[in-house]
This record gives sequence, C-alpha cells and structure tokens, in this order.
Amino acid sequence: MSEERTGGGMAAGGTPRPITLYGDPVLHRPCASVPADHADLVQLVADMFASMYAANGVGLAANQIGVSLRVFVLDCPDADERETVAVVVNPVLELPDDRDLVEANEGCLSVPGAHSMLSRPGAARVTGTGLRGEPVQITGTGLLARCLQHECDHLDGTVYVDRLGRRARKEALAVANLAGAGPA
Repeated sequence: MSEERTGGGMAAGGTPRPITLYGDPVLHRPCASVPADHADLVQLVADMFASMYAANGVGLAANQIGVSLRVFVLDCPDADERETVAVVVNPVLELPDDRDLVEANEGCLSVPGAHSMLSRPGAARVTGTGLRGEPVQITGTGLLARCLQHECDHLDGTVYVDRLGRRARKEALAVANLAGAGPA
C-alpha cells in the first residue's frame, strides 16, 4: 500500500481482515440491506478500507471479508485517471441503455492471482447512501465503471469468474489454487 492510499482517513482505526475466497457460501448469495441504525457500520467500513489496502485492491464488498451486508468501498481511478474514494451503502447499479461493451482484464481479491478478459459496459452509475446516511451517486468510466459493476455483483452473490465461460473459469480458479471451488 502506498502512503497516499488512506481512503481519505476512512481506514483510520481499521483492522485488515482475511479476504474470503471463492467457494465460501457468503460470496454466492445476495447480501442483506444495511439497516439505517447499524451500530458497527463505521468500524466495518474502516476494516474494509484497511483490508482492501492491505490486499492492494481498488474495491471491496463486505462479503469479501465475510459480512453479508450491502456495502462496498473503493479507491479507484476512472478513464481519465481521476481517483474516486468512496463508501456506498445499499447501492443500486444503473447501466446505460446504450451498453457499449469494453473487454478488459479483470481480477478479484477473492480469486487471488487470477485475471481474465471480461466484457462489461464502459460506463456505470451507482446510487446509495454514505457512511452517515447522506445520498451518494458515483458515475464512472474505465476502471471505475468496471469496479462499480464488480462490487455490485459481489453484493448480489456473483463473483466475476461466474460470468466467464466454463473453461476460462476453470483456468482462473486453477491459477488461484481454488480448483473445484464453487457455489455450494
């Protein structure tokens, strides 16, 4: 982790947690909505940022540290290299009607070391709330658009390798030493 990657202080007091690996049931089922009065949300988000930075990631969904709640964090550049650092609680993904697909190499902290070509829309928007309940809207292109889609997929119980063909999925899981892993 570089000195600059601190999540705008949102990682302060956070403790890195182990990343949940593909095959763990928490990654393969939809996450529950975060209630407005969730007592441990600030600590959870700090731990998520700390976990993401410790693993050198650009995004992390709560279920990737074993917590089945609809929240993700990110520290990710868009197509113009503008950095977005955010937490989104109860996100809703919106994709453009004109879905120009962009094929790019994609990886996941829950499938360590593996990367596969995957087509996704080149733009995306997520709406939700922030850490204190304030409205959040993030519109992204490039890697940020991919990250928004990837993290929302996690919260819906889908890991990027689930979008690959059988052969590519098998190869990615073998690279990650997760051969034979999958939804229970």
